[in-house]
Amino acid sequence: MFHTPEWLEALRRTYGYEPFVVTTAAAGAELRNGLVFCHVRSWLTGHRIVSVPFADHCQPLAESPESLEALVDMLREEQLRAKWKYIELRPVPGNAHREDLGGFGRSAEFHFHRLDLRPDQDSLYRGMHKSCVQRKIQRAEREHLGYEEGRSESILAKFHHLLLLTRRRHGLPPQPLRWFRNLLDCLGEQARIQVVSKDGQPVASIFTLSYKQTLVYKYGCSDSRYHKLGGVAFLFWKAILKGKRMGAQEFDLGRSEINDPGQAVFKGRLGGACSTLTYFRCPRRASIRSASGWKMQVARNVFGWLPDSLLTLAGRLLYKHVG
Repeated sequence: MFHTPEWLEALRRTYGYEPFVVTTAAAGAELRNGLVFCHVRSWLTGHRIVSVPFADHCQPLAESPESLEALVDMLREEQLRAKWKYIELRPVPGNAHREDLGGFGRSAEFHFHRLDLRPDQDSLYRGMHKSCVQRKIQRAEREHLGYEEGRSESILAKFHHLLLLTRRRHGLPPQPLRWFRNLLDCLGEQARIQVVSKDGQPVASIFTLSYKQTLVYKYGCSDSRYHKLGGVAFLFWKAILKGKRMGAQEFDLGRSEINDPGQAVFKGRLGGACSTLTYFRCPRRASIRSASGWKMQVARNVFGWLPDSLLTLAGRLLYKHVG
């Protein structure tokens, strides 16, 4: 999904990032390799290239280690000329890569979760944690939670309202509304929003993407006052069932912070397999980035005091500098 022109166009429309591909293929020849990047220009965080912004992963497309090394050498030469702050790669776990390739070093680590959707529906259900997932799904059904999915402005408004509540709990601003509008517009039917409600009140929502045989969980949010109703587990079960109907073979559950065990535990209870997702940066970082560093804690304390209007404004202003 994160290699596609549609994802890159949504990034360009929302944040002004310039996408490009580095390849050894001659002009007019068939592409046999490529590294997909966006150029992030920011007076706040510096000019850099990232493969790719706001994606959990973006695998380098190279047919051999030698081909990948040739691509990286091209990048290093351009970095010296253009004076980028850094280059960042986000390869998929389990694929071969060299940490010392062209001076790259580890810059960040996350848990990465994937659920195999090839087993039958009953097997997938039995693979979920009995008390923490199965019983919550059953509770949601007993509560007669309403379920809807789509791409309309009304369902987007429900999602973004819940996102604001969730990001406030985490001490962070919400992603700008136009980002999700652009995703829905650029990706078309590949992007869907799912919402569950209690007596008309939205209680939880997820934003999913689909690409070929993969279903991707990208964003999730909820109203904590209704967590006991099991809406979040119910949403993931609904997404799994839809993925099965669409012929998806894998549910990409995305990354979770190493220092935030709650997300990793929940995704594991869904039956997802966990691996380590490592980002690489050139020039090398002095240490691996942590989302719980003191700067982030200070920022969260500040955001926690902002009213909704200012917190939303902060998201519109700041995310284009993050990438």
